[in-house]
Amino acid sequence: MNVATVHLPKSIFYGQGSFTKVGEETVKLGKKALLISDYVMKELGNLERCHSLLENSGVDFVDYLEVASEPTDKYVYEALELTKAEQCDVIIALGGGSCIDTAKAVAVLATNGGEISDYMNLQTLAKVNPLPLVAIPTTAGTGSEATDVTVITNTSNDVKMMIKQPAFMPEIAIVDPVLTVSSPKNTTSATGVDALTHALEAYISKKAHPFTDHMALSAIKLITENILTAYHNGADVEARDKMIYGSMQAGIAFSNASVCLVHGMSRPIGALFHVPHGISNAMLLPAILEYTKDSCITRLAEIGQFLYPEVKGFTDEAMADKVVTTILELCQSLNIPNLKTWGVDEKEFEVVLGKMAKDAIESGSPANNPKVPTEEEIISLYRQAYVYEHLLKKV
Repeated sequence: MNVATVHLPKSIFYGQGSFTKVGEETVKLGKKALLISDYVMKELGNLERCHSLLENSGVDFVDYLEVASEPTDKYVYEALELTKAEQCDVIIALGGGSCIDTAKAVAVLATNGGEISDYMNLQTLAKVNPLPLVAIPTTAGTGSEATDVTVITNTSNDVKMMIKQPAFMPEIAIVDPVLTVSSPKNTTSATGVDALTHALEAYISKKAHPFTDHMALSAIKLITENILTAYHNGADVEARDKMIYGSMQAGIAFSNASVCLVHGMSRPIGALFHVPHGISNAMLLPAILEYTKDSCITRLAEIGQFLYPEVKGFTDEAMADKVVTTILELCQSLNIPNLKTWGVDEKEFEVVLGKMAKDAIESGSPANNPKVPTEEEIISLYRQAYVYEHLLKKV
């Protein structure tokens, strides 16, 4: 008998204006907060607003604002040291997935100790409750506010560690679409395709189950129908609302069903070439969908039937093709580059292909794919993605 499990934050506050809940909810969890954010949030005024809301509720706080890229263990240890020095008893993350993932690692290490790498692949289980974490996303992409996953780059070996344990789940998620209005176009496209990949992979994953299927399908529809509006008109709060809702649903879906080959291959690109996670997913997605399609035609067809209920008479294969074409066209419209166009040096890329393939397999995600590749096939897919002309391909 297969028993499905579902892990969620204890509370999710969702909707326009929900950011105002941060003070009154944090004060229930602790007396002094470490606020992990970045200088972009400071420039936009969101940090100052968070300070005011905390002060009004009687919460003391100290800032850590050094998260300037995708999260590394360096950020984690710096923020952890500050947490201990200031005797913080609650963590707040205000920002994109990098801030939230950093905060998750700090919350767990503050009470369980050790190195963050100890927790990869369940080598060490967090047995003590982490410091309570309030996660407030400002991008519609990672869904990290509703997942028990953190992704941290190990700077000693250039491995992007995907760490999944119940202890990494935030206590509270505050999901306010207004906070995403300031996201620039390139961030909107990158994080949006990241969320779409979460939902797609959750649906075709070998670990999918009925609860995650409903979340994934809803997320795919919300994202595909609203991402271009959010991209071209960032001030459209309705589109932003639907995008961040879809992102959260996609996060819930993949956190409970797992991601697959795209994410497994994407992390080494981010670790070695510092390509933003959402962009590297988008670079890989078309080629990997074509590779995987024949092994999940029924599942892709189900997605198509959900997206296009008016289309009748298609075979499953034709409907699966329509879904792949839709995603390809979205990547075109969002101006997603390939690795070569991005500027990844071909010789450097060739040198590390073996390491990337091994790191991808060791992450565990490719094993959840409907079609599980060999190391040689992963290397071949990397080479295809390097020059994949999805910007020019006629569909």
